[in-house]
Amino acid sequence: MSVEEYADVTVVGAGLAGLVAARDVRRAGLSAIVVEARDRVGGRTWNRPMPDGWTIEAGGQYIGPTQDRLAALAEEVGVETFPTYYEGRTTWRGARTPETFELARPVLDELDRLAAEIPVEAPWQAERAREWDAQTLHTWLSSRVTEPTTMALLRLAFSSVLAAEADELSLLHVLTYIRSAGSTSMLTDVAGGAQERRFSGGSHLLAVRLAERLSSPTGTDGAGAMGGGGVRLGSPVHRIRHNRDGAVVEAAGRLITTRRVIVAVPIALADRIAYEPALPSSRRQLHQRMATGVTIKIHCRYETPFWRADGRSGSALSPEECVSAVFDDSPPDGSYGALIGFVVADRARALARLPAGDRRAAVVGSFVRYFGRQAMQPTHYAETDWSTEDWTHGCYGSNLPPGAWTRYGPALREPVGAIHWAGAETSAIWMNYMDGAVRSGERAAAEVVAALAGTPGGGPAVQAK
Repeated sequence: MSVEEYADVTVVGAGLAGLVAARDVRRAGLSAIVVEARDRVGGRTWNRPMPDGWTIEAGGQYIGPTQDRLAALAEEVGVETFPTYYEGRTTWRGARTPETFELARPVLDELDRLAAEIPVEAPWQAERAREWDAQTLHTWLSSRVTEPTTMALLRLAFSSVLAAEADELSLLHVLTYIRSAGSTSMLTDVAGGAQERRFSGGSHLLAVRLAERLSSPTGTDGAGAMGGGGVRLGSPVHRIRHNRDGAVVEAAGRLITTRRVIVAVPIALADRIAYEPALPSSRRQLHQRMATGVTIKIHCRYETPFWRADGRSGSALSPEECVSAVFDDSPPDGSYGALIGFVVADRARALARLPAGDRRAAVVGSFVRYFGRQAMQPTHYAETDWSTEDWTHGCYGSNLPPGAWTRYGPALREPVGAIHWAGAETSAIWMNYMDGAVRSGERAAAEVVAALAGTPGGGPAVQAK
């Protein structure tokens, strides 16, 4: 027998986007229920406990300049930040010429100039949108770069940022991504860029504290607003029956009658929900084309951050290594050393095919070639393959191939009757980042509050069966 509930707004997904949306809905005096498939909140943020008692940040973890909505959320729930360690030199492995980085800079500058032409809310309306959407990033780079090591560097930069290969990505998508962040340097840099700071206790605390407020016995969200609701874990949504007046959300053992629905799950997962009636074809086609990035995140812990004694920052890059990007992940007091590595795109696909022992050997081998023999014996080793996470399907976010933005982009944020859309992929600013997730939740909540303003309460026209 199903539990029957009612809320003004039902939010599907308890990541940052969904939790922020529920917070704002309740602040407007409406009731909200959040349903989440997992047994935890946080989505693509995750303080993942290890069997030995160590906890790792398995998902998103950084905050940088201009990520103002994420910063405001952290201040609201009392989570502080600290600088990512970046003192010393960055390690580079692989062939290069003295001109490699000099040749790459004009190409990145040109991408920044083209990205500035993108209307931030409507990339498909750019004057050259169809031209850019008709080619891949690889095709565009190949027309400008002939020196092999420079091409390898540029492909590395974008695969590290988007977790996809240059020949998978629409040029318009890449320009939209750059436009959403402000510049290529904002995407790639540590100091002054998206990797500048980390959260004390992990970014997952943002979601945990939001959920605690939404589920508090008093019904308060911590800002003085009241409203019934809370977070329902272990409740994957399998059907949404809807019309313009409301919906019934069918989750595991639950029927929630509601006036509005905010779907705040990765777009690649949105098609796992059955919609009655079916979504418009443009929305369904968009779902089919939004491909998740492919990322395996690696954590290695050591007795000390030994690389610092050698004048190394702990950051490392290589177009040749299995682990293409590495950062210092040690605690602020340096009480132990930790490195995180990112295996992305084709490298991640290849690594995932190996047995566990061979995967570890390949990863640790990369760390040794970056930092020397001291990296050979980590005291703790962990890997998180986001492509195997059933309720995520990949990280960091989702990407569009050629032709998709100009054909289906207008459907990205367009409500379908009583259904509204949130999630980091839908944000015009900091797309696919935690800041973008927060912004999308705020936008979707504002849409819902505006739609319900002045309308009578009570159940919608769709009724629970």
